[in-house]
Amino acid sequence: MSLHLRIFDGGTAISGFKVQQILPRLAGISDKITSLAARFVHIAAFDGEPGAATVQRLGELLTYGEPCTEAHLALEKAGAPALLVMPRLGTVSPWASKATDIAHNCGLKLHRVERLVEYRVGLKSGLLGKTSLSPEQLRAVADVLHDRMTENVSLDRSQAQALFTELHPAPMEQVDVLGGGRAALERANTDWGLALAEDEIDYLVTAFHGLQRNPTDVELMMFAQANSEHCRHKIFNAQFTIDGVAQDKSLFGMIRHTHQQAPQHTVVAYSDNASIMEGSVVERFVARMGSGASPVYSAETATHHVLMKVETHNHPTAISPFPGASTGAGGEIRDEGATGRGSKPKAGLTGFTVGKLWGGWSDQPGGKPEHIASPLQIMTEGPLGGAAFNNEFGRPNLLGYFREYELLVDGVQRGYHKPIMIAGGVGVIDAGQTKKIEFPAGSLLIQLGGPGMKIGMGGSAASSMATGTNAASLDFDSVQRGNPEIERRAQEVINHCWQQGENNPILAIHDVGAGGLSNAFPELTNDAGRGARFDLRAVPLEESGLAPKEIWCNESQERYVLAIAPESLDLFTAFCERERCPFAVIGVATDERQLVLSDAPVRPDA
Repeated sequence: MSLHLRIFDGGTAISGFKVQQILPRLAGISDKITSLAARFVHIAAFDGEPGAATVQRLGELLTYGEPCTEAHLALEKAGAPALLVMPRLGTVSPWASKATDIAHNCGLKLHRVERLVEYRVGLKSGLLGKTSLSPEQLRAVADVLHDRMTENVSLDRSQAQALFTELHPAPMEQVDVLGGGRAALERANTDWGLALAEDEIDYLVTAFHGLQRNPTDVELMMFAQANSEHCRHKIFNAQFTIDGVAQDKSLFGMIRHTHQQAPQHTVVAYSDNASIMEGSVVERFVARMGSGASPVYSAETATHHVLMKVETHNHPTAISPFPGASTGAGGEIRDEGATGRGSKPKAGLTGFTVGKLWGGWSDQPGGKPEHIASPLQIMTEGPLGGAAFNNEFGRPNLLGYFREYELLVDGVQRGYHKPIMIAGGVGVIDAGQTKKIEFPAGSLLIQLGGPGMKIGMGGSAASSMATGTNAASLDFDSVQRGNPEIERRAQEVINHCWQQGENNPILAIHDVGAGGLSNAFPELTNDAGRGARFDLRAVPLEESGLAPKEIWCNESQERYVLAIAPESLDLFTAFCERERCPFAVIGVATDERQLVLSDAPVRPDA
């Protein structure tokens, strides 16, 4: 399908304060650089030729903020070097998701609208004429002006058309274990960033020789995420020896021991997405469904328990601090909302532990991998990312902490070279909604929230590696992007559901975190003692050209998986339509304890 593109110039994209922060870094690249200005550029894609009225209306909608500065217009007229920062090719930015939705609600028929930032770099006048930057200097300037995890840079607006290129789906691959043996699996382990341990590789070689077939990339990626340090907590669950004495408890066992010794007032611990402790009786104002999809609000007395959650988001924050910490906060919020049969997040916290802000390991030659953020970058950008997601979702980020540590020990610089980002929060849950239901066969398995795209690939496996040891391209692919607007909509759907009390359509719910759907759906069905059949092509996608392993295993943000009874589908659909939150029926639960992922549609009555 051929899209029709229109360009709309926008207002200023950078404040004077931000310019003053960036200019010293640019001057360090070249003393010719004297100024910087930026404006927004919008590219709208239409499925057909747009009419004049549509173009005018969209242009009015895209006129916002401060007008483009005279400084930028003067640099543009003088032919100053331009750098166009756009979303990573093959992705859809959170801004585009929201702006396109707003345009649709305004009655505008367009495929998508994307926003770019056009920077202009002012240079000193040369004695012999116009000065310029070398290609190497331009690349260095681009590194300062964009986030390589989420953005690309070009020198020409026409190159941005690639944002709308439709790609053919990539095929499923196989690893020739039968013909190539262990070496074939070791190559796949490196190429795909699977972070498989030696014993796991041995296990897979033995298993597939026993099955007399080769593994697919979907199976290997799914296995790698489910068996990662992130999901299995191998170190925390390991048995260990101190000074030759075997310890009777693992690290996780020590943590659980505290609860075993004092379980008073605990409702849920170590068995759901968040922990729950006893709360109190409150008076609440909630909406019950009336006729059709119209809610009827009323005051009522109920018991609300307190739920709590703290988790880390270390690897993403090390790669790209702002979006890394942002998606860490988003993941923690989803864990709270997906506790029991649905609950309500209330307030958040963030914490950061890094190496020395100045000097230390990160400034030593060969010390910090080039694509890993410095401690100073993490502490200037990470807290803003965490606070931004919390605020845009609609809960306050009330508190946090910061710690730095490095020490030279026997000539080796020890410290938090792999930084720690803590995301935590508290919320409330209705006392009648604290336990998930072991749903029966025939229950519908649903994805709630945003569409899939090639982001967050192998994020849980990356947690099994030392910082910087993975290939840079795989590290960038492994980090997600956040869209608090969609997560807010999904949370409103969850709120509508649990507020129905005994008529809550949600039987069980999990958030979609590390490993994407490949982890979340198996967890959901396994906890109910069920198997399942899934239709891969029922998964909503925002990006074209995804391979099966990328559809099933990507860690796109703002998603939950849940089980509902078939007879509850109309009510659940009404909630989603009310909140304009995407959802799709992906599969059906079965009595047989087996997971089947198919390209053929799955029918509940099959």
